[in-house]
Amino acid sequence: MNRYFLELAYKGTAYSGFQVQDNANTVQGELQKAMSVFFRKEFGLTGSSRTDSGVHARQNYFHFDSDLIIPAGSVYNLNAILPGDITVKGIYEVSPEAHCRFDAVAREYRYCIYRQKDPFMADRGWLYSYPLDISLLQAAAEAIKEYTDFSSFSKRNTQVKTFQCEITVSEWLVEENKSLVYRVRGNRFLRGMVRGLVATMLKVGRGQIELSELREIFEAKDCTRADFSAPPQGLFLEAVEYGGALGEMLKRKVN
Repeated sequence: MNRYFLELAYKGTAYSGFQVQDNANTVQGELQKAMSVFFRKEFGLTGSSRTDSGVHARQNYFHFDSDLIIPAGSVYNLNAILPGDITVKGIYEVSPEAHCRFDAVAREYRYCIYRQKDPFMADRGWLYSYPLDISLLQAAAEAIKEYTDFSSFSKRNTQVKTFQCEITVSEWLVEENKSLVYRVRGNRFLRGMVRGLVATMLKVGRGQIELSELREIFEAKDCTRADFSAPPQGLFLEAVEYGGALGEMLKRKVN
């Protein structure tokens, strides 16, 4: 039995999230349908990073096991079957014990904010036209790297054993079109965490709360203190990273 990683990207606007659900259109559901049509066989897929309804990904992974030899050109054929807002970027044969979720060493997200009405950004960013102090936003982003307990930035009813996350990159970028992008990289993320961080930092940037109050929210370990109002369409899963031998394997496509 061979194990494969499947790399994909998608625009999440039309989907009720990443993971397959009953009576809902999902990214996994569309991929499973395409694979069953092309390979004429059902596959059990394990996902790397779940994304919520409306959230996008420039890189995400599934893994699956199969006794089939994946033929050259299967990426092309799967993409011909899939809807236009989902694309398979590669299929990689990996070691049998490799796990796309647990073996990931880092994930990177970006959240896009645009400042003036733009019909081409409506489903890929958050229109936020309030005056912002960029220096305060940067100070808030820098402060986030000091913390490892993100209990206050995890939505309720999250079935996790720990709220510990290590954030190595946290910064605001000003793009050429004057949009703002929050870039954050860490070893793991909790449900709603990035959107909670963005909306709460924007309150700092608007002067609605002080930087010291952001610190108090962290220390309270209470998710009712954070702001989760940032909408999903501005969020992109930018990359899922793997180290060591697995990372090298993912450089070698089967097609």
